[in-house]
Amino acid sequence: MSVSRPALLLVTTILTVTGCTSTAAPSAATGVTDTTAPSSSAGAAVGDQAGQRFPDVTSASFESVDDGTTDFAVTVSSPYDTPERYADAIRVRNEDGTVYGETELTHDHADEQPFTRTVSGVQLATGVGSVVVEARDSVNGWGGGTATVALQP
Repeated sequence: MSVSRPALLLVTTILTVTGCTSTAAPSAATGVTDTTAPSSSAGAAVGDQAGQRFPDVTSASFESVDDGTTDFAVTVSSPYDTPERYADAIRVRNEDGTVYGETELTHDHADEQPFTRTVSGVQLATGVGSVVVEARDSVNGWGGGTATVALQP
């Protein structure tokens, strides 16, 4: 049985949103090949009661858009979310730090953990084979668990 790529991406996104996928192993459907270690409490930055300093990207998938851009569905966990401190941005970049796209988040997601948002209209350079997806803490900045997304089979 053959399954179309859009159908596979839709199923992957549904499973990701409902928490039924894991990024611990490679996934051809999502392109996620690696996730860094979760956030730590090392250093002088502000942490919550459990010591988490940064939001963690728990999964990411992508879909090519007809206009030549790419949309990334990104699931983030930030259990300390409060109006004073929360995951306030998600970005897509390459390994050397070049940022391809970013989405600002304007409020906490305390009642929606983990949460999924889309980084839309990402313009990727020709030949990019993978990207890193990461989230930002409104107090401590960029850090925490990231996802590396393979863009080509």
